[in-house]
Amino acid sequence: MNPTHIFRSEGITAGYDHKTILHDVSLTIPSNQISIIIGSNGCGKSTLLKTMARLIKPTSGQVTLDGKPIHHIPPKQLARVLGLLPQSPIVPEGITVADLVGRGRYPHQSFLKGWSKEDYAAVTEAMDMMNITEFADRHIDELSGGQRQRVWIAMALAQQTDILFLDEPTTYLDITYQVEILDLLTDINRKRGTTIVMVLHDINLSARYADHIFALHEGKLVSEGHPSDIITSSLIQDIFGLQCMVTEDPVSGSPSVVPIGRHHTQDVGTGTLSREDVGTGTLSRL
Repeated sequence: MNPTHIFRSEGITAGYDHKTILHDVSLTIPSNQISIIIGSNGCGKSTLLKTMARLIKPTSGQVTLDGKPIHHIPPKQLARVLGLLPQSPIVPEGITVADLVGRGRYPHQSFLKGWSKEDYAAVTEAMDMMNITEFADRHIDELSGGQRQRVWIAMALAQQTDILFLDEPTTYLDITYQVEILDLLTDINRKRGTTIVMVLHDINLSARYADHIFALHEGKLVSEGHPSDIITSSLIQDIFGLQCMVTEDPVSGSPSVVPIGRHHTQDVGTGTLSREDVGTGTLSRL
């Protein structure tokens, strides 16, 4: 089980090109759990993740790891604790799967020594966990989108960090691959105790897989907590401007958001839809 860390954002304000995107955001990442950041496009989700990963320096406030500002932690030392899978990473030309996964071992290596038994073992384990061992000698550009994403996650796993940040790891993937990736990440969290923080767009998948949700709106943290405690029709209205109803996911028991839209409002007033419509009967305005 990976150790517990105290990872905090303390009153951070940050942005790009003189434009402020995050406004005085303070939060603590639950250790050894899966946290998911939700919010509308442009609300600051990716900016928050990048700021916490030290890719962006806040204009005010600070991010701390175990009480120490992350900008004071040497890069290799931080990289042994925190791994980041960015949105749409660039694939090096002509690289094989095994070589790319092997790059995750960089924080553990030095110029004075070659690959160790630990390095080889870490790469082998990461590829096994992501079910990509059979692709080891294939070039990345020969793989499907879902297969590539598993390779990138394997590279992050080979880094063997206690904390893993992923920026939209399921974007552009069909629903089968989305569920597969989220199931694999849940396996990693449950087996290793890895603290995982993700940005996701799909609210229902977020509610199903998250232990903790951070909801952003216009660069501010407006709600956080367990999905069952915070996913309500009023929250979805506030952060997405979407009229909806919230019911219980019949598979996971987590909250499930049902959009209403302009063309399907005839039964909204009663708060119920037929079993033929939703499969479970009653919907409630939570």
